[in-house]
Amino acid sequence: MPSADASEPVTVPDFARWKSESRKIAVLTAYDYTMARLFDAAKVDCLLVGDSLGTVVQGRPTTLRVTLDQLLYHAELVARGARRAFVVADLPFGSYQESPRQAVASSVRFLKETDCQAVKLEGGVRMAETIRAVVAADIPVMGHVGLTPQSVRRLGGFKVERDADAVLADARAVADAGAFALVLECVPSDVAARVTNELKIPTIGIGAGPHCDGQVLVSYDMLGLFDEFRPKFVRRYAEFAALARDAAARFALDVRNGAFPNDQETFR
Repeated sequence: MPSADASEPVTVPDFARWKSESRKIAVLTAYDYTMARLFDAAKVDCLLVGDSLGTVVQGRPTTLRVTLDQLLYHAELVARGARRAFVVADLPFGSYQESPRQAVASSVRFLKETDCQAVKLEGGVRMAETIRAVVAADIPVMGHVGLTPQSVRRLGGFKVERDADAVLADARAVADAGAFALVLECVPSDVAARVTNELKIPTIGIGAGPHCDGQVLVSYDMLGLFDEFRPKFVRRYAEFAALARDAAARFALDVRNGAFPNDQETFR
């Protein structure tokens, strides 16, 4: 099989191969064409069109109000921009919890209306039947256990999942149902290590320590674009918010002073 490490598009089998080779998997969220192109050129392995757009793009306190149509729109933009990276789209709250039939219908829309390659949904044991139904429809599924942000109302906030037995049971259920990978969010490092060692599918950590098979970050956190709050596990690789504020302030000053545009910057 050709390696996806160079220019070949990443496919589902690459995830299993990378786990077997102990090759770590790099995942970032993306919400538009331009960011997708930049991250793709940087050789990020997987782009997640996350319902996190509800907070970092829409400015809402949770992800719950993100709609299926909104995520379809953003998934289409990201998939258009990706050449090598594998594109996964979140199933938003309310688009799959009702029944496996609803989950399949929502997932089919992503594969028919965008060029993304897989969907992600939250939940372990209670969502195993749903995952199995979507996989049976030939749609790759990435699971998500530990802290599940769509359950924020039931959980009473965003909390670390410390029940090792519950996390392990959920992880096993997701893998047994046919998911090709699993996001582990906000679980203790030792629990994430146990899950990673036991499962044959790769684990993608976010706030779950260094022992997972890969890591995912919200791109706006990684770039320092979103500064309303900063999770402890986030590492900022740039401070774009400060750069953007400075650039906008200099532009506004130049406009007010008549320094922009000059003759060379005028369309002819």
